[in-house]
Amino acid sequence: MKTSRRSFIQNSAVLLAGTALLSKTAWAAGPGKPGAEIMGIQLYSVRDDMKKDPLGTLTQVAKIGYKNVEHANYINRKFYGYTPTEFKKVLTDLGLKMPSGHTVMGKEHWDNTKKDFTDAWKQTVEDAAFMGQKYVISPWIDESVRKNYDDLMHHMEIFNKCGELCQKSGMKFAYHNHWFEFNEKLNNTRIFDLMMQKINFNLVALQLDIGNMYIGGAKAADVLNQYPGKFELIHVKDEIPSTNAEKFESCVLCKGIIHSKEVIDLSRKQGAKVFIVEQESYQNQTPVQSIKEDFEVMKKWGY
Repeated sequence: MKTSRRSFIQNSAVLLAGTALLSKTAWAAGPGKPGAEIMGIQLYSVRDDMKKDPLGTLTQVAKIGYKNVEHANYINRKFYGYTPTEFKKVLTDLGLKMPSGHTVMGKEHWDNTKKDFTDAWKQTVEDAAFMGQKYVISPWIDESVRKNYDDLMHHMEIFNKCGELCQKSGMKFAYHNHWFEFNEKLNNTRIFDLMMQKINFNLVALQLDIGNMYIGGAKAADVLNQYPGKFELIHVKDEIPSTNAEKFESCVLCKGIIHSKEVIDLSRKQGAKVFIVEQESYQNQTPVQSIKEDFEVMKKWGY
């Protein structure tokens, strides 16, 4: 089944909103130095396997050679059904680390009356710190926030406040793009450009997904050159044309149209430090077969 991460996050954000209502030294980008970076895998790439057998799947991920994973499943203070203590032991026993993870920070996580984050979001940050994360990454902005300029700017202020919250635990808040940031506008300006004007980069990092943006009509190299040095993390992807509604789907690196190596090499020169492989579609291969090929390509490229 081809379940896009875009659709998954849209649906998950709604579920997380309901859950939240029921439960009342930061890294900075520097000059790129080959060998100093982190390379890992976004576990959404093996989402169905993680759902069926998380321990067995993580064992395969480690066997391939990955040393770092990025989670995409944190629900009710559990990672893939494990408590933070349990999941940390699982990763440690397999020689894996988790420098980053994805959890949607929605408008429901900010209490306008108290001018503070909800307990649910504070727990999210607390558990990320316990896991040893360096980045707490939100991969979505609700459509209702994107329809009004003032609402978007307010949400960016909350981004900066979340950066302050994460900084207290030695982490950095980060945002991961999809497509709407590049093909939706407010006041005749791309949403992405409005975000860039408001974000405090001393507190908030960006994870550039070099595949998602194609759907929005943008190219990663152009955005990197427009905002050099502003991207600390990269979601490494390749894309091929598709007949699905999104027009593109991800594929094994080097088999698509993105010229991924040139893009991530450019980002590395500009200071990116964390390179996370993500593949959502597999073209008749298994997810594990696909991420193994991706790993081999990344190692060949020197990451």
